Order: sequence, then C-alpha cells, then structure tokens
Amino acid sequence: MDLFKKKDVEKEKLEEVLEHSLEIEEDLMRTYLITAERVHDDDELKERLENFAEGNAKRSKQLMDELNDRTEK
Repeated sequence: MDLFKKKDVEKEKLEEVLEHSLEIEEDLMRTYLITAERVHDDDELKERLENFAEGNAKRSKQLMDELNDRTEK
C-alpha cells in the first residue's frame, strides 16, 4: 500500500471514530435531558443530569468542529 492510500485509510478511520463518538455524546445528552425532565422529586439529581447533558453538548460541539476541520483539509 502506498503512503497516500495509507493516509487516506487512516483519515477515514479517524473520521469514523469521531462520528461514532459524536453519536454517543448526542445519545447520552438526550438520555440525560429526558431523564432530568422526568425527575420531579429530587432537584439536586435533576440539576446533575442537566449538567451531564451540558457536558455532552460541549463535547458534541468539539467533535463537530473537529469533523468540520478535517473535511475542510
């Protein structure tokens, strides 16, 4: 395998990992938000779940930025 083809394969694999990670972060964010909406008797737990979702949203944004940067190259 020549050097250029190897780099293309590595780039594709990296993008797949980033895309899969983004899906996981977005799924977790939704799960935390839905769960937080269902919590009515524990304000502290509700807030922690919302904070978890916020962390997932930030990581999702970072992953999207990374994917966008890679597709622009």
